[in-house]
Amino acid sequence: MSDPWWLMLAKVLGIFGFLVLTVLFAIVIERKVLGRMQMRPGPNRVGPKGWLQSLADGIKLALKEDITPVGVDRAIYVLAPIISTVPAITAFAVIPLGPEVSVFGHRTALQLADLPIAVLFILAMSSIGVYGIILAGWSSGSAYPLLGGIRSTAQVISYEVAMGLSFASVFLYAGTMSTSGIVAAQDGVWFAFLLLPSFMVYLTAMVGETNRAPFDLPEAEGELVGGFHTEYSSLKFALFFLAEYINVTTVSALAVTLFFGGWHAPFPINLWAGANQGWWPLLWFTAKVWGFIFIYIWLRATLPRLRYDQFMALGWKILIPVALTWVLLAAVMRSLRNDGYPHWEVVLITLSTLTTLAVLAALHRRFSAVNTQRAAPAPPPVVEKPGSFPTPPLPQRTSPRVKEDVNG
Repeated sequence: MSDPWWLMLAKVLGIFGFLVLTVLFAIVIERKVLGRMQMRPGPNRVGPKGWLQSLADGIKLALKEDITPVGVDRAIYVLAPIISTVPAITAFAVIPLGPEVSVFGHRTALQLADLPIAVLFILAMSSIGVYGIILAGWSSGSAYPLLGGIRSTAQVISYEVAMGLSFASVFLYAGTMSTSGIVAAQDGVWFAFLLLPSFMVYLTAMVGETNRAPFDLPEAEGELVGGFHTEYSSLKFALFFLAEYINVTTVSALAVTLFFGGWHAPFPINLWAGANQGWWPLLWFTAKVWGFIFIYIWLRATLPRLRYDQFMALGWKILIPVALTWVLLAAVMRSLRNDGYPHWEVVLITLSTLTTLAVLAALHRRFSAVNTQRAAPAPPPVVEKPGSFPTPPLPQRTSPRVKEDVNG
Protein backbone atom coordinates (compact mmCIF):
# COMPACT_ATOMS: atom_id res chain seq x y z
CA MET A 1 0.00 0.00 0.00
CA SER A 2 1.35 3.42 -0.96
CA ASP A 3 1.96 6.13 1.59
CA PRO A 4 -0.49 9.04 1.93
CA TRP A 5 0.51 12.37 0.43
CA TRP A 6 1.29 14.01 3.75
CA LEU A 7 3.65 11.19 4.68
CA MET A 8 5.45 11.45 1.33
CA LEU A 9 5.78 15.21 1.86
CA ALA A 10 7.14 14.61 5.35
CA LYS A 11 9.74 12.20 3.94
CA VAL A 12 10.82 14.72 1.29
CA LEU A 13 11.20 17.48 3.88
CA GLY A 14 12.95 15.09 6.25
CA ILE A 15 15.54 14.03 3.64
CA PHE A 16 16.13 17.65 2.61
CA GLY A 17 16.54 18.72 6.23
CA PHE A 18 18.86 15.79 6.93
CA LEU A 19 21.10 16.74 4.00
CA VAL A 20 21.21 20.46 4.80
CA LEU A 21 21.98 19.86 8.48
CA THR A 22 24.65 17.32 7.54
CA VAL A 23 26.28 19.88 5.23
CA LEU A 24 26.20 22.61 7.89
CA PHE A 25 27.78 20.36 10.48
CA ALA A 26 30.21 18.74 8.01
CA ILE A 27 31.70 22.10 7.03
CA VAL A 28 32.37 23.28 10.57
CA ILE A 29 33.52 19.83 11.75
CA GLU A 30 35.86 19.57 8.77
CA ARG A 31 37.43 22.93 9.61
CA LYS A 32 37.81 21.97 13.27
CA VAL A 33 39.29 18.54 12.49
CA LEU A 34 41.66 19.98 9.89
CA GLY A 35 42.79 22.57 12.41
CA ARG A 36 43.34 19.85 14.99
CA MET A 37 45.28 17.59 12.61
CA GLN A 38 47.43 20.43 11.24
CA MET A 39 48.02 22.06 14.66
CA ARG A 40 46.29 25.35 13.91
CA PRO A 41 43.12 26.92 15.34
CA GLY A 42 39.84 26.11 13.68
CA PRO A 43 36.74 28.32 13.69
CA ASN A 44 36.19 29.65 17.21
CA ARG A 45 34.56 33.07 16.84
CA VAL A 46 30.96 32.66 15.71
CA GLY A 47 28.69 30.99 18.24
CA PRO A 48 29.71 28.72 21.13
CA LYS A 49 33.28 27.62 20.29
CA GLY A 50 32.69 28.46 16.61
CA TRP A 51 29.85 25.99 15.96
CA LEU A 52 27.75 28.59 14.09
CA GLN A 53 30.51 29.38 11.59
CA SER A 54 28.81 27.43 8.76
CA LEU A 55 25.57 29.35 9.27
CA ALA A 56 27.47 32.65 9.26
CA ASP A 57 29.28 31.69 6.05
CA GLY A 58 25.97 30.82 4.37
CA ILE A 59 24.43 34.16 5.35
CA LYS A 60 27.54 35.97 4.16
CA LEU A 61 27.41 34.27 0.75
CA ALA A 62 23.71 35.10 0.40
CA LEU A 63 24.32 38.79 1.13
CA LYS A 64 27.29 39.16 -1.20
CA GLU A 65 26.91 40.93 -4.52
CA ASP A 66 26.12 38.57 -7.39
CA ILE A 67 28.60 39.42 -10.13
CA THR A 68 28.05 38.13 -13.67
CA PRO A 69 31.10 38.55 -15.94
CA VAL A 70 30.77 40.01 -19.40
CA GLY A 71 30.68 37.44 -22.19
CA VAL A 72 29.12 34.52 -20.34
CA ASP A 73 26.36 32.35 -21.78
CA ARG A 74 23.82 33.70 -19.30
CA ALA A 75 21.22 30.92 -19.44
CA ILE A 76 23.69 28.07 -19.00
CA TYR A 77 25.74 30.11 -16.53
CA VAL A 78 22.70 30.37 -14.26
CA LEU A 79 21.51 26.77 -14.78
CA ALA A 80 24.89 25.12 -14.09
CA PRO A 81 24.79 25.40 -10.25
CA ILE A 82 21.19 24.15 -10.26
CA ILE A 83 22.13 21.16 -12.44
CA SER A 84 24.84 20.28 -9.91
CA THR A 85 22.65 20.64 -6.82
CA VAL A 86 19.30 19.08 -7.77
CA PRO A 87 20.61 15.61 -8.82
CA ALA A 88 22.73 15.48 -5.67
CA ILE A 89 19.61 15.87 -3.54
CA THR A 90 17.46 13.61 -5.73
CA ALA A 91 19.90 10.68 -5.53
CA PHE A 92 19.32 10.40 -1.79
CA ALA A 93 15.66 9.54 -2.35
CA VAL A 94 16.41 5.83 -2.90
CA ILE A 95 18.73 5.36 0.09
CA PRO A 96 17.08 3.25 2.84
CA LEU A 97 17.59 4.98 6.20
CA GLY A 98 15.92 2.28 8.29
CA PRO A 99 13.28 -0.47 8.41
CA GLU A 100 9.54 -0.06 8.61
CA VAL A 101 8.35 2.22 11.41
CA SER A 102 5.00 3.51 12.60
CA VAL A 103 4.22 7.17 11.88
CA PHE A 104 0.86 8.26 13.34
CA GLY A 105 -0.48 4.74 12.88
CA HIS A 106 0.84 4.25 9.32
CA ARG A 107 3.49 1.58 8.68
CA THR A 108 6.12 2.95 6.31
CA ALA A 109 9.73 2.30 5.43
CA LEU A 110 12.34 4.97 6.14
CA GLN A 111 12.93 5.40 2.43
CA LEU A 112 11.32 7.80 -0.01
CA ALA A 113 11.33 5.49 -3.07
CA ASP A 114 12.34 1.85 -3.46
CA LEU A 115 13.26 1.34 -7.12
CA PRO A 116 14.26 -2.06 -8.54
CA ILE A 117 17.29 -0.36 -10.16
CA ALA A 118 18.01 2.12 -7.38
CA VAL A 119 21.81 1.87 -7.59
CA LEU A 120 21.77 2.63 -11.31
CA PHE A 121 19.52 5.60 -10.54
CA ILE A 122 22.10 6.97 -8.11
CA LEU A 123 24.86 6.44 -10.67
CA ALA A 124 22.80 8.29 -13.29
CA MET A 125 22.13 11.20 -10.92
CA SER A 126 25.82 11.56 -10.11
CA SER A 127 26.59 11.59 -13.84
CA ILE A 128 24.03 14.32 -14.49
CA GLY A 129 25.41 16.40 -11.63
CA VAL A 130 28.82 16.51 -13.28
CA TYR A 131 27.26 18.22 -16.29
CA GLY A 132 26.79 21.24 -14.03
CA ILE A 133 30.56 21.43 -13.53
CA ILE A 134 31.26 21.01 -17.23
CA LEU A 135 28.68 23.60 -18.29
CA ALA A 136 29.86 26.03 -15.60
CA GLY A 137 33.38 25.90 -17.02
CA TRP A 138 32.21 26.26 -20.60
CA SER A 139 29.67 29.05 -20.03
CA SER A 140 32.00 31.26 -17.98
CA GLY A 141 33.88 32.41 -21.08
CA SER A 142 37.25 32.05 -19.35
CA ALA A 143 40.18 29.75 -19.97
CA TYR A 144 40.76 28.43 -16.46
CA PRO A 145 37.14 27.40 -15.76
CA LEU A 146 37.08 25.70 -19.16
CA LEU A 147 40.17 23.66 -18.26
CA GLY A 148 38.50 22.68 -14.98
CA GLY A 149 35.41 21.50 -16.86
CA ILE A 150 37.53 19.45 -19.28
CA ARG A 151 39.34 17.84 -16.39
CA SER A 152 36.03 16.99 -14.76
CA THR A 153 34.86 15.27 -17.96
CA ALA A 154 37.91 13.00 -18.08
CA GLN A 155 37.65 12.39 -14.35
CA VAL A 156 34.05 11.22 -14.51
CA ILE A 157 34.66 8.94 -17.50
CA SER A 158 37.64 7.34 -15.78
CA TYR A 159 36.26 6.79 -12.31
CA GLU A 160 32.65 5.96 -13.10
CA VAL A 161 33.84 2.91 -15.02
CA ALA A 162 35.66 1.65 -11.94
CA MET A 163 32.72 2.55 -9.73
CA GLY A 164 30.27 0.67 -11.96
CA LEU A 165 32.50 -2.43 -11.94
CA SER A 166 32.64 -2.33 -8.13
CA PHE A 167 28.82 -2.32 -8.13
CA ALA A 168 28.70 -5.41 -10.34
CA SER A 169 30.11 -7.75 -7.70
CA VAL A 170 27.55 -6.43 -5.19
CA PHE A 171 24.75 -7.14 -7.66
CA LEU A 172 26.04 -10.69 -8.10
CA TYR A 173 25.84 -11.52 -4.41
CA ALA A 174 22.72 -9.59 -3.52
CA GLY A 175 20.85 -10.79 -6.60
CA THR A 176 19.18 -7.38 -6.95
CA MET A 177 19.90 -3.74 -7.80
CA SER A 178 17.42 -2.47 -5.21
CA THR A 179 19.08 -0.70 -2.30
CA SER A 180 16.63 -2.19 0.20
CA GLY A 181 17.29 -5.67 -1.21
CA ILE A 182 21.06 -5.17 -0.94
CA VAL A 183 20.70 -4.11 2.70
CA ALA A 184 18.53 -7.16 3.41
CA ALA A 185 21.17 -9.44 1.83
CA GLN A 186 23.73 -8.17 4.39
CA ASP A 187 21.73 -9.26 7.41
CA GLY A 188 24.47 -11.77 8.24
CA VAL A 189 27.87 -10.77 6.77
CA TRP A 190 28.55 -7.32 5.37
CA PHE A 191 29.80 -7.13 1.78
CA ALA A 192 32.81 -5.07 2.90
CA PHE A 193 34.29 -8.34 4.21
CA LEU A 194 33.11 -10.60 1.37
CA LEU A 195 33.98 -8.13 -1.40
CA LEU A 196 36.86 -6.15 0.08
CA PRO A 197 38.62 -5.36 -3.25
CA SER A 198 35.36 -3.96 -4.67
CA PHE A 199 34.92 -1.85 -1.56
CA MET A 200 38.47 -0.45 -1.83
CA VAL A 201 37.91 0.39 -5.50
CA TYR A 202 34.63 2.13 -4.66
CA LEU A 203 36.25 3.99 -1.76
CA THR A 204 38.87 5.42 -4.13
CA ALA A 205 36.41 6.08 -6.96
CA MET A 206 33.93 7.93 -4.74
CA VAL A 207 36.64 10.41 -3.71
CA GLY A 208 37.52 11.01 -7.35
CA GLU A 209 33.84 11.23 -8.34
CA THR A 210 33.15 14.01 -5.82
CA ASN A 211 36.24 16.08 -6.76
CA ARG A 212 37.62 15.99 -3.23
CA ALA A 213 41.26 16.12 -2.13
CA PRO A 214 43.59 14.61 -3.17
CA PHE A 215 41.57 14.30 -6.40
CA ASP A 216 40.21 17.87 -6.54
CA LEU A 217 41.85 18.54 -9.91
CA PRO A 218 38.90 20.34 -11.61
CA GLU A 219 39.27 23.13 -9.03
CA ALA A 220 43.02 22.99 -8.42
CA GLU A 221 43.95 26.42 -7.06
CA GLY A 222 47.62 26.10 -7.93
CA GLU A 223 47.14 26.08 -11.71
CA LEU A 224 43.44 26.86 -12.30
CA VAL A 225 42.85 29.70 -9.78
CA GLY A 226 39.60 28.10 -8.58
CA GLY A 227 38.69 25.83 -11.46
CA PHE A 228 35.18 25.61 -12.87
CA HIS A 229 33.63 28.01 -10.30
CA THR A 230 36.21 30.80 -10.65
CA GLU A 231 33.68 33.21 -12.18
CA TYR A 232 30.88 32.43 -9.69
CA SER A 233 29.96 34.38 -6.57
CA SER A 234 27.18 34.79 -3.99
CA LEU A 235 24.38 32.18 -4.05
CA LYS A 236 25.57 30.53 -7.27
CA PHE A 237 28.90 29.69 -5.64
CA ALA A 238 27.03 28.58 -2.51
CA LEU A 239 25.03 26.10 -4.62
CA PHE A 240 28.25 24.52 -5.93
CA PHE A 241 29.52 24.34 -2.36
CA LEU A 242 26.24 22.75 -1.23
CA ALA A 243 26.27 20.26 -4.11
CA GLU A 244 29.81 19.12 -3.26
CA TYR A 245 29.00 18.31 0.34
CA ILE A 246 25.64 16.73 -0.50
CA ASN A 247 27.44 14.51 -3.02
CA VAL A 248 29.91 13.54 -0.30
CA THR A 249 26.98 12.59 1.95
CA THR A 250 25.23 10.66 -0.83
CA VAL A 251 28.22 8.56 -1.89
CA SER A 252 29.00 7.92 1.79
CA ALA A 253 25.43 6.72 2.33
CA LEU A 254 25.75 4.54 -0.77
CA ALA A 255 28.97 3.01 0.59
CA VAL A 256 27.14 2.22 3.84
CA THR A 257 24.23 0.70 1.89
CA LEU A 258 26.31 -1.44 -0.46
CA PHE A 259 29.15 -2.60 1.77
CA PHE A 260 28.46 -1.87 5.46
CA GLY A 261 25.04 -3.38 6.02
CA GLY A 262 23.01 -0.19 5.57
CA TRP A 263 20.97 0.52 8.66
CA HIS A 264 21.86 -2.77 10.36
CA ALA A 265 23.51 -2.35 13.75
CA PRO A 266 27.23 -3.16 13.97
CA PHE A 267 28.72 -5.82 16.21
CA PRO A 268 28.29 -6.15 19.21
CA ILE A 269 25.24 -3.87 19.24
CA ASN A 270 23.41 -6.29 16.92
CA LEU A 271 23.39 -8.85 19.75
CA TRP A 272 20.64 -6.75 21.32
CA ALA A 273 17.27 -8.02 20.03
CA GLY A 274 15.82 -4.54 19.44
CA ALA A 275 18.87 -3.03 17.74
CA ASN A 276 17.40 -3.32 14.23
CA GLN A 277 13.85 -2.34 15.11
CA GLY A 278 12.05 0.97 15.39
CA TRP A 279 14.00 4.20 15.01
CA TRP A 280 17.32 2.85 16.32
CA PRO A 281 18.61 1.84 12.84
CA LEU A 282 18.48 5.51 11.79
CA LEU A 283 21.12 6.19 14.44
CA TRP A 284 23.40 3.37 13.22
CA PHE A 285 23.02 4.53 9.62
CA THR A 286 23.88 8.15 10.49
CA ALA A 287 26.93 7.08 12.50
CA LYS A 288 28.26 5.00 9.59
CA VAL A 289 27.75 7.90 7.15
CA TRP A 290 29.68 10.23 9.43
CA GLY A 291 32.46 7.66 9.57
CA PHE A 292 32.92 7.97 5.81
CA ILE A 293 32.69 11.76 5.96
CA PHE A 294 35.52 11.66 8.48
CA ILE A 295 37.57 9.63 5.98
CA TYR A 296 37.08 12.47 3.47
CA ILE A 297 38.34 14.97 6.05
CA TRP A 298 41.27 12.74 6.98
CA LEU A 299 42.36 12.40 3.35
CA ARG A 300 42.20 16.16 2.83
CA ALA A 301 44.34 16.77 5.91
CA THR A 302 47.08 14.26 5.10
CA LEU A 303 47.48 13.69 1.34
CA PRO A 304 48.80 16.21 -1.20
CA ARG A 305 47.05 16.69 -4.53
CA LEU A 306 48.07 14.20 -7.21
CA ARG A 307 49.39 15.20 -10.61
CA TYR A 308 46.84 14.74 -13.36
CA ASP A 309 48.81 11.98 -15.10
CA GLN A 310 49.07 10.09 -11.78
CA PHE A 311 45.34 10.48 -11.27
CA MET A 312 44.50 9.09 -14.72
CA ALA A 313 47.00 6.24 -14.35
CA LEU A 314 45.46 5.25 -11.02
CA GLY A 315 42.02 5.04 -12.60
CA TRP A 316 42.78 3.29 -15.86
CA LYS A 317 45.81 1.14 -15.01
CA ILE A 318 44.96 0.04 -11.47
CA LEU A 319 41.35 0.55 -10.38
CA ILE A 320 39.60 -0.67 -13.54
CA PRO A 321 41.73 -3.85 -14.00
CA VAL A 322 41.40 -4.72 -10.30
CA ALA A 323 37.64 -4.17 -10.33
CA LEU A 324 37.19 -6.18 -13.54
CA THR A 325 39.31 -9.07 -12.24
CA TRP A 326 37.42 -9.18 -8.98
CA VAL A 327 34.05 -9.24 -10.77
CA LEU A 328 35.19 -12.39 -12.58
CA LEU A 329 36.40 -14.00 -9.34
CA ALA A 330 33.21 -13.02 -7.54
CA ALA A 331 31.14 -14.61 -10.33
CA VAL A 332 33.08 -17.86 -9.93
CA MET A 333 32.54 -17.85 -6.17
CA ARG A 334 28.84 -17.14 -6.62
CA SER A 335 28.57 -20.12 -8.95
CA LEU A 336 30.30 -22.34 -6.40
CA ARG A 337 27.88 -21.14 -3.72
CA ASN A 338 24.92 -21.93 -5.93
CA ASP A 339 26.31 -25.43 -6.53
CA GLY A 340 26.24 -26.08 -2.78
CA TYR A 341 29.93 -26.00 -1.91
CA PRO A 342 30.38 -25.40 1.84
CA HIS A 343 32.55 -22.77 3.54
CA TRP A 344 32.32 -20.41 0.56
CA GLU A 345 32.10 -17.34 2.82
CA VAL A 346 35.36 -18.20 4.60
CA VAL A 347 37.10 -18.81 1.27
CA LEU A 348 35.76 -15.55 -0.15
CA ILE A 349 36.80 -13.49 2.88
CA THR A 350 40.29 -15.02 2.75
CA LEU A 351 40.59 -14.42 -0.98
CA SER A 352 39.33 -10.82 -0.59
CA THR A 353 41.90 -10.08 2.10
CA LEU A 354 44.80 -11.57 0.14
CA THR A 355 43.80 -9.74 -3.05
CA THR A 356 43.52 -6.42 -1.23
CA LEU A 357 46.91 -6.85 0.45
CA ALA A 358 48.51 -7.70 -2.91
CA VAL A 359 47.02 -4.60 -4.56
CA LEU A 360 48.10 -2.36 -1.67
CA ALA A 361 51.63 -3.77 -1.85
CA ALA A 362 51.74 -3.09 -5.61
CA LEU A 363 50.50 0.46 -5.06
CA HIS A 364 53.11 1.02 -2.37
CA ARG A 365 55.90 -0.07 -4.71
CA ARG A 366 54.52 2.05 -7.54
CA PHE A 367 54.09 5.32 -5.68
CA SER A 368 57.06 5.08 -3.30
CA ALA A 369 59.70 3.86 -5.71
CA VAL A 370 63.05 5.60 -5.33
CA ASN A 371 65.20 6.36 -8.32
CA THR A 372 68.25 4.17 -7.80
CA GLN A 373 70.11 5.28 -10.91
CA ARG A 374 73.66 6.36 -10.27
CA ALA A 375 74.05 10.10 -10.17
CA ALA A 376 75.89 11.78 -13.04
CA PRO A 377 79.51 12.69 -12.33
CA ALA A 378 80.10 16.21 -11.15
CA PRO A 379 81.50 18.62 -13.77
CA PRO A 380 85.17 19.52 -13.45
CA PRO A 381 85.92 22.55 -11.32
CA VAL A 382 86.23 25.90 -13.01
CA VAL A 383 89.82 27.06 -13.23
CA GLU A 384 90.17 30.80 -13.38
CA LYS A 385 92.97 32.19 -15.53
CA PRO A 386 94.45 35.59 -14.83
CA GLY A 387 92.50 38.29 -16.60
CA SER A 388 89.72 35.95 -17.84
CA PHE A 389 86.06 35.74 -16.88
CA PRO A 390 85.21 32.45 -15.07
CA THR A 391 82.89 30.60 -17.46
CA PRO A 392 81.43 27.26 -16.27
CA PRO A 393 81.56 24.32 -18.67
CA LEU A 394 78.53 23.73 -20.88
CA PRO A 395 76.37 20.80 -19.69
CA GLN A 396 76.09 19.48 -23.23
CA ARG A 397 79.83 18.84 -23.37
CA THR A 398 79.53 16.16 -20.66
CA SER A 399 77.04 14.13 -22.71
CA PRO A 400 78.43 10.94 -24.33
CA ARG A 401 76.54 11.73 -27.52
CA VAL A 402 78.16 15.15 -27.81
CA LYS A 403 81.57 13.59 -27.22
CA GLU A 404 80.97 11.17 -30.11
CA ASP A 405 79.98 14.07 -32.40
CA VAL A 406 83.03 16.07 -31.39
CA ASN A 407 85.44 13.17 -31.80
CA GLY A 408 84.08 12.34 -35.20
